[in-house]
Amino acid sequence: MAETFFSPCPRGLEALLADELRALGADGAEVVHGGVLWRGDWTACYRANLESRIATRVLWQVARGRYRAEVDIYKLAYSVTWAKWFTADDTIRIYVTAQKSPLKSLEFITLRIKDAVCDHFRTVAGKRPSVDTADPAVRIHAFLTADTATLYIDTSGEALYKRGFKPAAVEAPLKENLAAGILRLTGWQPGEVLLDPMCGSGTFLLEAAQIALDIAPGLGRRFGFERFRHLDRPAWAGVRKAAEARRQAPRALPIFGSDIVGEQLRRTRTNLEAAGLADCVSLERADLLERVPPAAGGVMVSNPPYGVRIGEAEALAAFYPRLGDALKQRWSGWRCFFFSGDPALPKLIGLKASRRTPLFNGALECRLLEYRMVAGSMRDRPHAAPAVAGPQAST
Repeated sequence: MAETFFSPCPRGLEALLADELRALGADGAEVVHGGVLWRGDWTACYRANLESRIATRVLWQVARGRYRAEVDIYKLAYSVTWAKWFTADDTIRIYVTAQKSPLKSLEFITLRIKDAVCDHFRTVAGKRPSVDTADPAVRIHAFLTADTATLYIDTSGEALYKRGFKPAAVEAPLKENLAAGILRLTGWQPGEVLLDPMCGSGTFLLEAAQIALDIAPGLGRRFGFERFRHLDRPAWAGVRKAAEARRQAPRALPIFGSDIVGEQLRRTRTNLEAAGLADCVSLERADLLERVPPAAGGVMVSNPPYGVRIGEAEALAAFYPRLGDALKQRWSGWRCFFFSGDPALPKLIGLKASRRTPLFNGALECRLLEYRMVAGSMRDRPHAAPAVAGPQAST
């Protein structure tokens, strides 16, 4: 029987996620703000958790109803047959988000939903589950609009961008699912040369290597649905076995990373080793302003460090024009992509972007800027056609 699911994702990647979910067995994938609403059976749910590179979670809709006051939400939550899916021995946590809700306190709504779930268990089982805000067995999400409340059980557990490795993460890293979506937007395909010349902790490199080797992003972790009482163990085992059978053995790939900061390279190497991909990616310490391209053409993609790692506004004002000069001088034949929340970059780099795709890194509005490098200056050439379809906007 088809169930209803909602998969949030980084804003700007909703259409890509819908395409990905359809390929994984979703039916009726509908793009909405911040994610995709879709239907599918439990096998599709298992596949989405295991194989989606872009989704943040897979939330299973268990109730939906109109409300006017807090008591209506309590009644809706109490009516759900929670004990069919988990036990009073499982710990819980409630998450509440809202858009245009007239109710004043989301904290109070969170408390009322918790009370309803616990009262349900007292009625049917004689005891109630405990709350665990750090590592709950079951995550229950509520989403409120102006007059409608929807309740979900989180089938993912921890967010799906947590791939199960990457021990040397840096502060405020680029989330893995955002990096995977950016790679999709560049049009890069396995076998094509890829370079991240400011690789930080190596997120783009890790995602690209997994894509090239057809490694399902969730093979190294567990999921919330594995604790459900109604888990279809044979179906889940079949989904996992099929993904493991497609996984290719590590090999040298045309994927390159570099950074001017040695500590960043050390972190990248540590993360590649943790993922079993150290032999797949070539690393070197190099300054993008001076380094030589590893091939005659390919895709460069980077999240340029700014502020902390390069300096303040004065240093940026000097760095970006030099970056534009370096690209013109040495990177002919390359498609260069820079993901940045810095509004100064497109103004100072001195090149015309052939595409500017709006994306969000958390709450920060950013742009993915594409520069198609040809011989000579790009200033006098018309805009190139985008490599792949995607949302477009001007800065």
